[in-house]
Parts: sequence; C-alpha cells; structure tokens
Amino acid sequence: MFKKLSLSLFFALFACATYAQTIVSTSPQDQNVVLEEFTGIHCPYCPDGHAIAKSIQDAHPDRVSLINIHVGGYAVPSSGEPDFRTPYGSAIVGQTGLTGYPSGTINRHVFPGRENTPGGTAIYRNFWAQSSNETMAIGSAVNVAVEASIEVTTNVLTVHVEGYYTSNSPQSTNLLNVALLQNNTKGPQTGGGAGNNYNHMHRLVEMITGQWGEVINTTTANTFVDRTYTYPIPADYNGVPTELADMEVVAYITNTHQETPSGNRAYPSYTGLTNANDANVRSITEIPTTCKTNLAPEINIQNLGQNPLTSLAIDYTINGEDHTYNWSGTILSLHSETVELPEVPYTIQGTNTVVVTLPNDDNNSNNSATTTFAQAPRGTSMVTMELHIDNNGAQTRWYVYDSNGTAIYHGGPYPNNSPQIITEVFDLPADCYEFRILDTASNGGGEITLTDNQGTQLYHTNGNYGNGERSPFSSNGLLGVTQNQLDNISLYPNPASTTLNINGAENANVQVFDILGKLILSQENISMDAQINVSQFQTGTYFMKISKDNLVTTKRFLISQ
Repeated sequence: MFKKLSLSLFFALFACATYAQTIVSTSPQDQNVVLEEFTGIHCPYCPDGHAIAKSIQDAHPDRVSLINIHVGGYAVPSSGEPDFRTPYGSAIVGQTGLTGYPSGTINRHVFPGRENTPGGTAIYRNFWAQSSNETMAIGSAVNVAVEASIEVTTNVLTVHVEGYYTSNSPQSTNLLNVALLQNNTKGPQTGGGAGNNYNHMHRLVEMITGQWGEVINTTTANTFVDRTYTYPIPADYNGVPTELADMEVVAYITNTHQETPSGNRAYPSYTGLTNANDANVRSITEIPTTCKTNLAPEINIQNLGQNPLTSLAIDYTINGEDHTYNWSGTILSLHSETVELPEVPYTIQGTNTVVVTLPNDDNNSNNSATTTFAQAPRGTSMVTMELHIDNNGAQTRWYVYDSNGTAIYHGGPYPNNSPQIITEVFDLPADCYEFRILDTASNGGGEITLTDNQGTQLYHTNGNYGNGERSPFSSNGLLGVTQNQLDNISLYPNPASTTLNINGAENANVQVFDILGKLILSQENISMDAQINVSQFQTGTYFMKISKDNLVTTKRFLISQ
C-alpha cells in the first residue's frame, strides 16, 4: 500500500463561472503526449529507446513529456551501482501487459496490433513515434498546465497545476498526477557506449500525488481545476544524490489508472538566491593512491549566484606548488560543471595535499576546498606474488601493468577444483606499476600478497575483491635497500667532538667532505653501528655521503672542540 510522504498539500476545485484560470487554456486542444518508458541500467537496447523518445520530444518540445521508469529485472543494481527504482514502478508497469524492454506507453492507450500483449498498453519502441503523432491529432476533453519553483535554502518544491475541461470526460471522476523527475544523472548503462558515465534523463524519482494521483470529482465541461502542492526534496533517493538544477515536473490527468487525455511539463524556477555572484567549489574528485608524478585534479564548480558564471581564475596547489587555470564557459544559477585542471608535474610525498581556490566574490566561505591522497607503496625491483587459487580457478585472471599500460606479466585462468598456491617473481625496472586481479564471476577468490625482497608489502587482499581490484605500486629498480631505509640512517651525537656514531648503515660506503667539498675521509663496507674518530677534525660543518646499492643519501654534521 502506498504511504503518502510528509508534505503540505493545498488544493481547491472550483467552477470556472466563479474563478478564472491563470495558466491553462480554455480553448479546445488536442492531446499532449505522456510517454512512460520502462527501462533499466542493465538493458542493452534501452539507450536506443531513450534516443527514440528524445527525438519525439525534440520534434514537439511543448507537447511531449517523457517519464523514464526504472523497473523490473534490468533495473536491479549490482553491488556498488546506483538504485534508480521507485516504489511506484511495479504497479504502473503491472497494468501495461509489458513483455520486453524497452517498451513504453503513449498516454496509457491501447493501440491494437502494436501491443506487447493483446489489449495491453505497452508497445515496443518502433511504434512510439507513429502512436505519438496519432495521439497529438486527437482532441482532449481536458487541458493541463503546470508551473513550479524551488526555494533553494529549504529545498522546498512548490507545484501549481491547473486543468480545464473543454468537454465532458468519459469518466465521472478523474485522477491528477504530479511526477517529479531528475535529469543528467551520470551512472552505469549496458549499451549506449558510455559505460558508467551514461547520462540518465527524465528519471522518475517521486509521485508527489501518490501511486495513482488525487481524485478530481467533477469532470464536466467548463470545470476548472486549481491545485498547489509543496514538497520538500530530500538529499537523495535510494542513496542517489538529488540535484535541484536537474529537476523536472510532469503533471497529467488520467481517466482511470489508464487512458491519459493530456499532460504537461515544467522546469522549476528558483528562489532564495541572495548573492549576485557566488561560485562554489563543490568538490574535488577523490584522487586514488598513486605513484604517478603528474596530476590533473578534477573539480566540480557550482553557481550559487544570480548571475551566470562565465570566467574564473582557478588557483590550485599540489604540495605547495602553485598553478593557475583560466576557465571560461557558462554555468547558470544552481547548475554545476566538472572541470579537469591542466596536468602538472609535482613532487610526490607520503601524503599529498591539493588545495583549490576561486577568486573573491559575494560569498568567500565556499571558494576553496582541500583534499589529500596517498603515495602508493614503494618497493625494490624483485617482487614476489603469492596467489591462492580456490576451486574456481577458471574465473581468475591477474595482470601487472607498467606506466604505459602494457601488461608485462599476467596469468590465469587456472584449473577448477584444484586449490593451489601460485608463486611468481617479477623483475621490475624503476617505474610506476599497477597490479590487477579479475574474477569473471564477480565473487572474489583466494588471498593474494605482493612483497618485495626487503619484506615491504605492496598489495594484499583476503579474497573479497568482487569482480576485481586495481592497486598501484612503484619499483626503485634496485635490489636490496630502499631509499627510505637510507634516509633513516642517523648520526649522533651531532655536534660531535671526538667520536661520531653512524647507526643503520650496514654494508654501506661512507665519504666525508668539508664545506668546500674536499674529501676528508673514505671508508667502505662499514658495520651497522660504526664509529668514526673525528678528534683530529677542525671545528666546522661537514657532509657525509652514504651510498649502498646505487642509492645515495647525504647527512650534515658539525664538529665542535
């Protein structure tokens, strides 16, 4: 049973002899089309249906309303995918006789010979244009008009609907429906060629008047219907964020639950914008762990001002290194745009910080944003993979990609019903790499570990990786000690007067230079905790060069007498 959402509803039903309409025509008109398309993110032919519906609306923008209803098996999301379904779709599609996707209804009318099922209202996409053109040539007993506005500080939508009966309806009572749609939602779509960036349009998110609409008790000629609804738009539907700038309203009247004599649509206007110029750094797209030393940050800019945004000098720093990008374009009020900033080199650190700042405007509290991202694990040139194969080895694939995207090592599939441990050793020159594990059944597999010959773990999973994972790491191209280990070598005391201790430099070579670069002392293959007699050194500043496995670090120390 449908449970009405919490909203304030104000309505009135008057005879036109008493009150005059404000937005609806009182002249007889032909039917407008309401095309309800039944679709789903896993439907391979649905993008073709979307394109056909769009072409019909493009040809008659003031007379065709599209409602895309995600319903049925094709609409069921996989793990991590958005859920575009609503509580209303199953009942709507259940009365249509639908047998295949994509199908749709044109004004919920039966078109004999075109139905999925004899007597049903669902027809396949190749009949939509013909059926729409025929519908728009038939007179309607009622005209429908709609207007809407959104108060942006409260997210409250106000919808004003008017209807006018130019002749008697075949039914003594009708139903007024108000549907709320959301456009421009990026998400996955089988077919269409856009992958996870398909642009979903006219997506039904709410029936403000409930499953089947609200009753109109008088449907005779000259009846005037005037109703206003207020509805607080939530932050999301099924976890999919709402975008006020992408909302659309469709109002339509039905004779029963079937037969729609007419409808209309509107894009809301906006109130509550108090600043003339207000650019908002809405977000910086999350930057995954990486070993790459070039970065092109991606940001989303929203216009919260009354005036369009046409140009911005965008400042961005990566680990304190400054850059500026002069953006130009057009962003209307409440709309947003994703901007990819130019790729720049940077000095990678264990934790990296990106700061984005926009120019001063009427509200500087939202002009900047900050994000951090981690450096991928660093290892030596010798990396060992230990891969545990379960009973479904035929589902397992793995790859090691270099920075050019070339798979330099790969393996799988493996035999089924033969659990085993696969060990592979990779010889990796200095570069940035990516390890990818893939399971064709999307249910993960066995434990996997990548470790270099110094014991540094570069990747690990317990097997719960679904259809797969990608994980970056880097190699210094050397066997043995890592640069990080060299950097951890310590000298003490510092300043020293008689003896200087060197800690953590086992099997390293040491050279000492004075401040002018003159070699003072050279010693090879020192012990882990070596000592150097500095009693004969003059007071001053010295530099110690420590080298091992072609890695070099320099330490500064002082001699005091």
